[in-house]
Amino acid sequence: MASALETLCGQAFGAGQYAMLGIHLQRSWIVLLCTATCLLPLFIFAKPILVLLGQTESVSETAASMSLWFIPVLYSFVFSFSLQMYLQAQRKNKIIGYLAGVSLLLHVSLSWLLAYKLGMGVEGVLISMNLAYWIPDIGQLLFVLCGGCPMTWSGFSTTAFFDLWPVIKLSASSGVMLCLELWYNSVLILLTGNLKNATIALDALAICLNISGWAMMISLGFFAAASVRVSNELGGGSASAAKFSILVVVATSAVLGILLFVLFMVFRGSVAYVFTDDQEVVDAVYLLSPLLAITILLNSVQPVLSGVAVGGGWQAAVGYVNIACYYVVGVPLGLVLGYVVGLQVEGVWVGMVIGVACQTVVLVYFTRRTDWDEQVLKSKERVNKYAVQDFCDTPRND
Repeated sequence: MASALETLCGQAFGAGQYAMLGIHLQRSWIVLLCTATCLLPLFIFAKPILVLLGQTESVSETAASMSLWFIPVLYSFVFSFSLQMYLQAQRKNKIIGYLAGVSLLLHVSLSWLLAYKLGMGVEGVLISMNLAYWIPDIGQLLFVLCGGCPMTWSGFSTTAFFDLWPVIKLSASSGVMLCLELWYNSVLILLTGNLKNATIALDALAICLNISGWAMMISLGFFAAASVRVSNELGGGSASAAKFSILVVVATSAVLGILLFVLFMVFRGSVAYVFTDDQEVVDAVYLLSPLLAITILLNSVQPVLSGVAVGGGWQAAVGYVNIACYYVVGVPLGLVLGYVVGLQVEGVWVGMVIGVACQTVVLVYFTRRTDWDEQVLKSKERVNKYAVQDFCDTPRND
């Protein structure tokens, strides 16, 4: 839901409406804090929910014991994502990178100390994880509040509590769009958990998804770059610059995706030894490696095009695309191949990959057919609407 800020802050910054960025940030905090609180029952009642979804008692019990540790993480996301979007819209990426680097070093060090040296196991890792999530949040917040963004932050304002409905709608459509993508992998895990020999399958799948997640971080960087560049250029009134930015970022990400595809096809199951020495799991990863490579290749383009959509404010339209491609095509096909045809986890993943491929094709079509001059006009209308509502009759700062 914080992704709404990528559209609002990016286009406002491109249009020179700098004071609006701070107001948008505060509005996002209000919306996200309320939403996070509404999600608490999912974490508190994780065990009965997972049992209801068909997971085994042991898997549900373990997940439930861990889920409570994720409540502080949930609230850290409120500030983490919103502050990142706010800073990225202004191209202040260095502070985000520095804090992320410190957080990573701290997380690795504390995980090793707490989990192994002090013998706290998974609980030690979870404590380290919470600290690693909150430290960058505190650093970014201090950076903003202590003068790091003088053009866009002028203090807390009661203005943020007014005209929330448009922000709520864009936040909701952004949340639907991105959650439908993120939940897709969760559906893959849920479906795999009900297969025969689920323990080995889940171990292998967890390794593959971790590797895919690492590669996805590169694509998400391009997602952010595409969103910022497109929103800034649209806000600034340059359709040609927006189109050129899309071409550069998609091509660059695709080239990296092809390199990673070749790399994982060459090494295949060998990468599993980084995670485990269980030969059964390694063999299962070997079998899944071609699907992993294809997923990484598709993920080098699809997230970038989603970033373009966010920059242009098309979240609602892409949400419908995700429903059709993922949950009308991908999931049912995965069920048929995995359970009916009997291909097990490979069949489930093949169906999911076909869903991602369909979505990528549709997003490419949308992007090519878009009238970018019309998008510039829509961006100006959006920016001017917020500027008039917030600053004609209302004092900017209290």
